[in-house]
Amino acid sequence: MAGGVVGPCRNLAVVTVDNLTVSYRQHPALHHISGQFVTGALTAVIGPNGSGKSTLLKSIAGLQEPAGGCVRTDTPPDRIAYLPQQTGVDRSFPLQVRDCVLLGCWNATGAFGGTNADKLSRADTAIHTVGLAGFEGRSLGSLSSGQFQRVLFARLLMQDADLILLDEPFNAMDSRTTAALIDLIHQWQTQGRTVIAVLHDETQVRAHFDQTVLLARELVAWGPTMQVLTASHLQRARTLAEAWDDNAAICHTDEIAA
Repeated sequence: MAGGVVGPCRNLAVVTVDNLTVSYRQHPALHHISGQFVTGALTAVIGPNGSGKSTLLKSIAGLQEPAGGCVRTDTPPDRIAYLPQQTGVDRSFPLQVRDCVLLGCWNATGAFGGTNADKLSRADTAIHTVGLAGFEGRSLGSLSSGQFQRVLFARLLMQDADLILLDEPFNAMDSRTTAALIDLIHQWQTQGRTVIAVLHDETQVRAHFDQTVLLARELVAWGPTMQVLTASHLQRARTLAEAWDDNAAICHTDEIAA
């Protein structure tokens, strides 16, 4: 079955991906991807390891230049929040929890905007919201992985973004932390925010995300979760992953997608 959008079209797209190809060393990480992310939806991005999931998020965040095609969003850059995988965050830097959370104001205040009583109050409220009241003065290096991920979600709360991009936010998290952060994501949805999350747990996706993008460097399916996560789509993703050849000929962006 050919990849593509499945299910009924929905309006009010917040992000449009148009024939996007992203390459590393001129070999495609994403190959001719097209589709739309719906405003206010919770969308999961899933696929085999190396399928281009994180690359897609970086492209939406404006951190990855396309080799072909484009990504269009109607959300201003200062209203987009991006949470990379924990491996991309340096926990050895001597920073306290409250200071890390206050970095969520960076887009609004800049390096020299200063911290006032309102921002401190908002930071403490965010810390309390993620279940870390009393940890304000703790160093990041002293936290467990789950506690640190809660801090990063508190920083997202400070950003007050309309479009939130999460790269494997529950990876290696305990069940209690995962449940608390999923609850927060649902709160964001009720507030009309759009969340796009790279995930690998199909059970979580089916339970909590109404839209899904299934990638295997190319698009396998995109649409309502239950219509995307079918046996045939999942088998096609596995088949494509098994056929990957990183030594294949260089991709040219004017090629027609298969």
